[in-house]
Amino acid sequence: MNEPARAKAAKPLPKPAPESVPYWEAAKQHRLELPKCNACGKFWFPPSQSCPHCLAADFAFTPVSGRGKVFSFVTFHRVYHPAFAGEVPYVVALVELDEGPRLLSNVVGVTPDKVTCEMPVQVVFDDVAADVAVPKFKPV
Repeated sequence: MNEPARAKAAKPLPKPAPESVPYWEAAKQHRLELPKCNACGKFWFPPSQSCPHCLAADFAFTPVSGRGKVFSFVTFHRVYHPAFAGEVPYVVALVELDEGPRLLSNVVGVTPDKVTCEMPVQVVFDDVAADVAVPKFKPV
């Protein structure tokens, strides 16, 4: 007896908080932009209403290089959401950008056993929906 066809599970999409809308809008256009303080000149992530370095509320989303290095990572071998069943194993990494902030993302374009701490990476964008792109990183 045949089982009914199951619909492929959809990946969960980001639900931006008001502070992060400019980040996701830039990502949709394949640009990586982070908040940069107009008072102290430092970048930070995740976006918030004020600079975590000096507490100033005067900042602007500013393009960054998208280059950095793997600070830390873990390889997932277990399926925690059905939409990722075809992707295991995959790497979730804390990437330290050249500008300083660290972003939690995926390392793609390389087998998980080749990922190392300090590995130089560059941002790429995964168009996960018609109006959503997720920044990910590939080895340089």
